[in-house]
Amino acid sequence: MKYLVMVQGSKADYDAMSGQANEHSPAWSEKDLQAMYAFMTDLNNDLAESGEMVDGQGLTSPAQQRSVFRGADGKVVVTDGPYSETKELLAGFWILDCESVERVTAIAERITECPQPEGAPFYPVIIRPIDSGAGGDV
Repeated sequence: MKYLVMVQGSKADYDAMSGQANEHSPAWSEKDLQAMYAFMTDLNNDLAESGEMVDGQGLTSPAQQRSVFRGADGKVVVTDGPYSETKELLAGFWILDCESVERVTAIAERITECPQPEGAPFYPVIIRPIDSGAGGDV
């Protein structure tokens, strides 16, 4: 079964990771960033070695985001950057092919061990089965 495993964040988290402390999170040092990258590299290598990794990516700052939607008048509206009311957003993801929900849950538990500076917020790791198109819930 394939699963989408997601980690969340906020614009304030991206700011903190670029060295800008705020009321939401302390500033990350270069050492903090390197520890996170090393952890993620080891995790991704282990998942690739086990054959469970289909894909995995960290996403850029929401400042680089583009939203496309239809306005009330039915016309397409394009905006750059996140909406100011957006609190949490997708920060990264994995698509994993695991033999069971217990296995993907164990991987999510490992993801929660990713190092970060003291005082940085913790977010849940979200697991969603990917619908194979064979009559799953839509």
